[in-house]
Amino acid sequence: MRLTVNGNAYDVAIAGPETLLGVLRGRLALTGAKLVCGRGECGACTVLLDGTPAYACLTLAAACEGVAITTIEGLGTADALHEMQEAFIVHDAVQCGFCTPGQILAAVALLHQSPRPTEDDVRRGMSGNLCRCGTYPKIVRAVLDVAARREGAHGT
Repeated sequence: MRLTVNGNAYDVAIAGPETLLGVLRGRLALTGAKLVCGRGECGACTVLLDGTPAYACLTLAAACEGVAITTIEGLGTADALHEMQEAFIVHDAVQCGFCTPGQILAAVALLHQSPRPTEDDVRRGMSGNLCRCGTYPKIVRAVLDVAARREGAHGT
Protein backbone atom coordinates (compact mmCIF):
# COMPACT_ATOMS: atom_id res chain seq x y z
CA MET A 1 0.00 0.00 0.00
CA ARG A 2 1.02 3.61 -0.38
CA LEU A 3 1.22 6.03 2.54
CA THR A 4 1.61 9.77 2.11
CA VAL A 5 3.66 11.12 4.97
CA ASN A 6 4.76 14.74 5.14
CA GLY A 7 3.98 15.10 1.45
CA ASN A 8 6.11 12.11 0.42
CA ALA A 9 4.73 8.83 -0.92
CA TYR A 10 5.98 5.57 0.58
CA ASP A 11 5.14 2.08 -0.65
CA VAL A 12 4.97 -0.22 2.36
CA ALA A 13 3.82 -3.78 2.92
CA ILE A 14 1.59 -3.84 5.98
CA ALA A 15 1.65 -6.96 8.14
CA GLY A 16 -1.85 -7.43 9.56
CA PRO A 17 -2.85 -5.13 12.40
CA GLU A 18 0.32 -3.03 12.32
CA THR A 19 -0.03 0.41 13.86
CA LEU A 20 0.79 3.62 12.09
CA LEU A 21 3.23 4.39 14.89
CA GLY A 22 5.12 1.16 14.22
CA VAL A 23 5.39 1.95 10.52
CA LEU A 24 6.44 5.57 11.09
CA ARG A 25 9.12 4.73 13.63
CA GLY A 26 10.27 1.30 12.48
CA ARG A 27 10.14 1.54 8.72
CA LEU A 28 10.22 5.21 7.83
CA ALA A 29 12.62 6.31 10.62
CA LEU A 30 10.28 9.13 11.63
CA THR A 31 10.81 8.97 15.37
CA GLY A 32 9.16 12.20 16.52
CA ALA A 33 5.98 10.40 17.53
CA LYS A 34 6.72 8.39 20.68
CA LEU A 35 5.31 5.16 22.08
CA VAL A 36 4.52 5.76 25.73
CA CYS A 37 1.22 4.32 26.90
CA GLY A 38 0.18 2.39 23.79
CA ARG A 39 -3.46 3.00 24.77
CA GLY A 40 -4.23 6.45 23.37
CA GLU A 41 -4.13 8.13 26.75
CA CYS A 42 -0.98 10.26 26.68
CA GLY A 43 -0.81 11.85 23.22
CA ALA A 44 2.95 11.37 22.77
CA CYS A 45 2.25 9.60 19.48
CA THR A 46 -0.05 12.30 18.08
CA VAL A 47 0.11 12.82 14.31
CA LEU A 48 -2.27 14.62 11.97
CA LEU A 49 -4.44 12.63 9.58
CA ASP A 50 -5.85 15.00 6.98
CA GLY A 51 -5.24 17.74 9.56
CA THR A 52 -7.02 16.00 12.42
CA PRO A 53 -5.04 14.81 15.45
CA ALA A 54 -4.88 11.06 15.90
CA TYR A 55 -3.04 8.69 18.20
CA ALA A 56 -0.69 6.75 15.94
CA CYS A 57 -0.41 3.97 18.53
CA LEU A 58 -4.11 3.15 18.03
CA THR A 59 -4.36 3.85 14.31
CA LEU A 60 -4.00 0.91 11.97
CA ALA A 61 -1.55 1.68 9.19
CA ALA A 62 -3.81 -0.10 6.70
CA ALA A 63 -6.51 2.50 7.37
CA CYS A 64 -4.23 5.34 6.30
CA GLU A 65 -4.02 4.76 2.57
CA GLY A 66 -5.17 7.92 0.80
CA VAL A 67 -4.80 10.00 3.97
CA ALA A 68 -2.34 12.88 4.32
CA ILE A 69 -0.23 12.01 7.37
CA THR A 70 1.73 14.79 9.05
CA THR A 71 4.37 14.11 11.67
CA ILE A 72 6.48 16.64 13.54
CA GLU A 73 9.23 16.03 10.98
CA GLY A 74 6.95 17.44 8.28
CA LEU A 75 5.88 20.55 10.13
CA GLY A 76 9.02 22.66 9.85
CA THR A 77 12.73 22.35 9.25
CA ALA A 78 15.80 23.16 11.32
CA ASP A 79 16.27 26.27 9.18
CA ALA A 80 12.61 27.28 9.09
CA LEU A 81 10.65 26.22 12.14
CA HIS A 82 6.87 26.24 12.10
CA GLU A 83 5.44 29.15 14.06
CA MET A 84 4.15 26.76 16.74
CA GLN A 85 7.59 25.22 17.15
CA GLU A 86 9.04 28.72 17.56
CA ALA A 87 6.40 29.64 20.12
CA PHE A 88 7.11 26.52 22.18
CA ILE A 89 10.78 27.54 22.28
CA VAL A 90 10.08 31.20 23.09
CA HIS A 91 7.69 30.26 25.91
CA ASP A 92 9.97 27.49 27.23
CA ALA A 93 7.20 24.94 26.70
CA VAL A 94 9.69 22.18 25.91
CA GLN A 95 10.90 20.87 29.26
CA CYS A 96 12.19 17.33 28.64
CA GLY A 97 10.86 17.42 25.08
CA PHE A 98 9.41 13.93 25.07
CA CYS A 99 5.77 15.01 24.65
CA THR A 100 6.60 18.10 22.59
CA PRO A 101 6.02 16.68 19.08
CA GLY A 102 2.53 15.48 19.99
CA GLN A 103 1.76 18.70 21.86
CA ILE A 104 2.80 20.83 18.89
CA LEU A 105 0.78 18.83 16.37
CA ALA A 106 -2.29 18.93 18.65
CA ALA A 107 -1.84 22.70 19.02
CA VAL A 108 -1.59 23.19 15.25
CA ALA A 109 -4.81 21.23 14.75
CA LEU A 110 -6.52 23.15 17.56
CA LEU A 111 -5.77 26.52 15.95
CA HIS A 112 -6.89 25.22 12.59
CA GLN A 113 -10.22 24.24 14.12
CA SER A 114 -10.51 27.23 16.46
CA PRO A 115 -8.37 30.19 15.29
CA ARG A 116 -9.33 32.43 18.23
CA PRO A 117 -9.36 30.15 21.25
CA THR A 118 -9.78 31.26 24.84
CA GLU A 119 -7.45 29.94 27.51
CA ASP A 120 -10.15 27.42 28.47
CA ASP A 121 -10.48 26.35 24.82
CA VAL A 122 -6.74 25.67 24.68
CA ARG A 123 -6.75 23.73 27.95
CA ARG A 124 -9.68 21.61 26.75
CA GLY A 125 -8.26 21.19 23.24
CA MET A 126 -4.89 20.06 24.56
CA SER A 127 -6.29 17.78 27.26
CA GLY A 128 -5.54 14.63 25.24
CA ASN A 129 -1.81 15.33 25.43
CA LEU A 130 -0.08 14.77 28.76
CA CYS A 131 3.15 16.40 29.95
CA ARG A 132 4.99 14.72 32.78
CA CYS A 133 7.00 17.88 33.40
CA GLY A 134 3.84 19.90 34.04
CA THR A 135 4.62 22.66 31.57
CA TYR A 136 0.93 23.16 30.77
CA PRO A 137 0.82 26.92 31.53
CA LYS A 138 3.71 27.50 29.12
CA ILE A 139 2.06 25.36 26.44
CA VAL A 140 -1.15 27.35 26.80
CA ARG A 141 0.79 30.62 26.50
CA ALA A 142 2.58 29.36 23.38
CA VAL A 143 -0.69 28.38 21.68
CA LEU A 144 -2.39 31.66 22.60
CA ASP A 145 0.66 33.60 21.37
CA VAL A 146 0.46 31.98 17.93
CA ALA A 147 -3.28 32.66 17.79
CA ALA A 148 -2.73 36.32 18.72
CA ARG A 149 0.06 36.75 16.15
CA ARG A 150 -2.10 35.23 13.44
CA GLU A 151 -5.00 37.48 14.38
CA GLY A 152 -2.70 40.52 14.32
CA ALA A 153 -1.31 39.50 10.93
CA HIS A 154 -4.83 39.34 9.52
CA GLY A 155 -5.70 42.75 10.96
CA THR A 156 -8.76 41.49 12.82
